[in-house]
Amino acid sequence: MAVLPVRKIAVAGVLSAIAIVLGITRLGFIPWFSGASVTILQVPVIIGAVLEGPLVGFIIGLLFGLSSLLQAAIAPTGPVDVAFTNPLISVVPRLLIGPAAWYLYKLVLGRKELNQIPPARYSAALIAAGLGGSLTNTVLVLSALGLFGFFPWSLIFTVAIGNGPAEAAVSAAITLIIVAAYTRIGHAMGKSKLSKLEE
Repeated sequence: MAVLPVRKIAVAGVLSAIAIVLGITRLGFIPWFSGASVTILQVPVIIGAVLEGPLVGFIIGLLFGLSSLLQAAIAPTGPVDVAFTNPLISVVPRLLIGPAAWYLYKLVLGRKELNQIPPARYSAALIAAGLGGSLTNTVLVLSALGLFGFFPWSLIFTVAIGNGPAEAAVSAAITLIIVAAYTRIGHAMGKSKLSKLEE
């Protein structure tokens, strides 16, 4: 039975805690037009996947989803939270954020060593991860809400168009800034690359 290295466990724990705190404190929701909010709760999942691979992203997504379910069941903040007591809405979509982000990151990055990647391509890979991970969350959660009949598809489509692109853009920007900064710190400390990502 494979055991995660201490580094991956630590990263998963820290980023999971950040995602949970952002949800509990509501700091992970940025006010948007018409009283709606743009969420950045998926960002720690994306960053974890980029830094440490899809399994770590999967674990962070699992803990993020479980915290969302528990919060909806124990301390709901509105009528929408009732829907998130269903794990197929609150948990399952979040499991796929990390693997989707990691796959897009690796697809754009290619198989070269990190220190051999041009800065523009590396930035593009981080942006792709941020966009893809966020859109995975948006599309799957909203689709689940529609399939289970919590909201009409017309409303879901409106929310997707109104919030989806903004959430994806913000996620991409935060992912780019944080991971690029972390990479520069790693190089300054003499590390040749972030880590050995899982194949």
